[in-house]
Amino acid sequence: MIDEQTDKQRSSFWKELPVLLGVAILVAVLVRAFVLQTFFIPSPSMENTLQIDDRVLVNKLVYDFRAPHRGEVIVFKAPTEWSGNPEGEDFIKRVIGVGGDHVICCDAGKLVINGKRLDEPYLYPGNKPADQDFDITVPQGRLWVMGDHREASGDSLEHWQQSGHDMTSATIPEDEVVGRAFTIFWPVNRATWLTVPEQFAAIPNP
Repeated sequence: MIDEQTDKQRSSFWKELPVLLGVAILVAVLVRAFVLQTFFIPSPSMENTLQIDDRVLVNKLVYDFRAPHRGEVIVFKAPTEWSGNPEGEDFIKRVIGVGGDHVICCDAGKLVINGKRLDEPYLYPGNKPADQDFDITVPQGRLWVMGDHREASGDSLEHWQQSGHDMTSATIPEDEVVGRAFTIFWPVNRATWLTVPEQFAAIPNP
């Protein structure tokens, strides 16, 4: 004897499956477009915090509600003069200074932000905070960003030097930030949260 109810349930499942798959794909696309996105690390500029071929997860929604904070690792659309790619390219760096911050290098071998020395335990071993002295004030609405591997990073300092100390060329507009990298998820043995180093908590506002 055939169970008509069971047969109807099986038929209904197969009819609904394409709809369920379509909804799942739509949700995945929306999440990637507006909430979360994965990025891989192609260069050594953020070593040893990030290694080449690490995969990070980026929160694309957080900066819709607030501005980036010092110490956060961000992904941003690099200016053409940074990337050499007119079609655009994503870079990943650490925020060192936000709008209004006065950043100096160096005092006793350390960066000074708004009069407070910054210890940087995340720097690549043997790196200095910068390869030359500088004294800048970050324009409002822009960010001064640097790699953790300072000797291998094309960042705000390099472009400040190359542009003849032009702060517009050296800094990133906040509205070009894609999102905050908040975790390494691959490879599994390197999985960790990308938290803001505690040393940034002592930096006063300008």
